[in-house]
Amino acid sequence: MRSSMQAQADPAPEHASPPSNELPLWRRLLPFVVGGALVAYVLTRLDFGAFVQALGRTNYAAFAAFALVFNATLLVADVFATTRVYRRTVGPVKFAELLVVRAAAYLPSLVNHHVGQAWLTYFLSKTYQVPIARVGGATLVVYVTTFAALFAFLLVGLPLNHGELPWLVPTALLVGAGGVAYVAVLVWRPSALASRTVLGPLFELGLGGHLGAVLVRLPHVFVQFIGAWAPFFFFGVEIPLSDAFALMPVLMFVVTLPVSPQGLGTRDALSLALLSGYAHGSSAERASTLAAATLSWMCALTVIQLLFSPLFMRRAYQLLGRGPRSD
Repeated sequence: MRSSMQAQADPAPEHASPPSNELPLWRRLLPFVVGGALVAYVLTRLDFGAFVQALGRTNYAAFAAFALVFNATLLVADVFATTRVYRRTVGPVKFAELLVVRAAAYLPSLVNHHVGQAWLTYFLSKTYQVPIARVGGATLVVYVTTFAALFAFLLVGLPLNHGELPWLVPTALLVGAGGVAYVAVLVWRPSALASRTVLGPLFELGLGGHLGAVLVRLPHVFVQFIGAWAPFFFFGVEIPLSDAFALMPVLMFVVTLPVSPQGLGTRDALSLALLSGYAHGSSAERASTLAAATLSWMCALTVIQLLFSPLFMRRAYQLLGRGPRSD
């Protein structure tokens, strides 16, 4: 099934392929080294007996079912919001087609979230015959509005934090100042920036378009919030909702940074720093419980994506006309 835009354009090159990774080997390995180092740091804080006990007392059938429902809900909520951005900036992007490409992108996202986004950008460019710089600009809109929706969750948590994280207010002020500067540039529309293909979608949407994109992005970020918060309950770490609103947006943001694959190590180390007070037992036992929760959650999501993403990958290549057609 091809989009109407693609049908009217020249077919995609028969042997087109995503651009090769030209980064040196050390740059490609660095995220894994950083993630491994952070996991090693967390492991030094553990009581391995308590770690095994925390793993053993978890209902993994319920945990796996929750992970599966979460992943499916996250995908639909993400595609729902992202489709609207790409329809306004790229062309008549179909929900079903973007769902396929986004689900396929989970596979390269296992290396890093941003690798998956770059892969998705490339595929949309080829599928809809739109310059990759233009699609890249649309992807920038997705990034900006997702971050803005996440920041809205952080603002909700500020009055609930009660001074427990003294760095949170200055951080929010700094990010807020950056947001004000971004809005000022959107309204000002300097020709040197607005004329660039990659930045064109940002200025074309304008402030109103950005606000609309943030609103439709909120359900997606809420699902992310549930995925950051709920898994701890399976391991007896009960974080009140008011505290979760203050802490989970911080965790959600750090996990998406291009520091380590799938947030490996960053999620675990930050959870140890932020959430230790919600676990039970000695310092080592609390660290063990938190590590069991975060590592199990990463493993569950990774297994689900490894099982299902290749199926969507095959269909995504069919959208390029490169695989056997089933319809």
